[in-house]
Amino acid sequence: MTEELISAVTLAETRAQMVTAVKNLAAAKDPKAISTLIAVFGYNNPAAAMVALDALIELGEIAVPQLLEHIDDYNYGARAYSIRTLAAIADPRALDVLITVAATDFAPSVRRAAAKGLGNLHWHKLSFPENKTAINRALDTLLLISQDTDWSIRYAAVVGLQALAKIADVQQSILTRLKQMLANDVEKAVRARIQLAYTNCGF
Repeated sequence: MTEELISAVTLAETRAQMVTAVKNLAAAKDPKAISTLIAVFGYNNPAAAMVALDALIELGEIAVPQLLEHIDDYNYGARAYSIRTLAAIADPRALDVLITVAATDFAPSVRRAAAKGLGNLHWHKLSFPENKTAINRALDTLLLISQDTDWSIRYAAVVGLQALAKIADVQQSILTRLKQMLANDVEKAVRARIQLAYTNCGF
């Protein structure tokens, strides 16, 4: 059954047929569909890609190894969908990829997705002291990109820092940086997002 649904995706001739085929494949909720759903990210069909993204998020942790293995280095649109999916699943196995992408990727949309994801990983899945090291690596990356010249990256860094501030050990470092940004950032949207972070974090 799943093989037939996969074939329907690969044989789709129009954008509408592709969306329908991906919806049918997603409904199967079969891990055998993971590689095909990831491939949809590169088909330049945003509607189908969003269906695939939601399906992979629903499949959850079982999709993470293939998502990490098949990140597209050449198609930034496909890469952005993969990073958004990994960020939503929040498996800490994605930490290295999210750090690298947030700090160095050439595509702002991909960097923003990674930055937001860095604050929300399921740290409890790591044992001590590995989890402490991982949290500090995420914090260091978010602090670094909070100084980026692109205001949208700084904005995404604030989103990531707000999420990471749920962890008591790093709250003071985050609060200090947010205060600096609130005083010095020239972009009104970034300052407004910092104010929202203050409210949501109870600072």
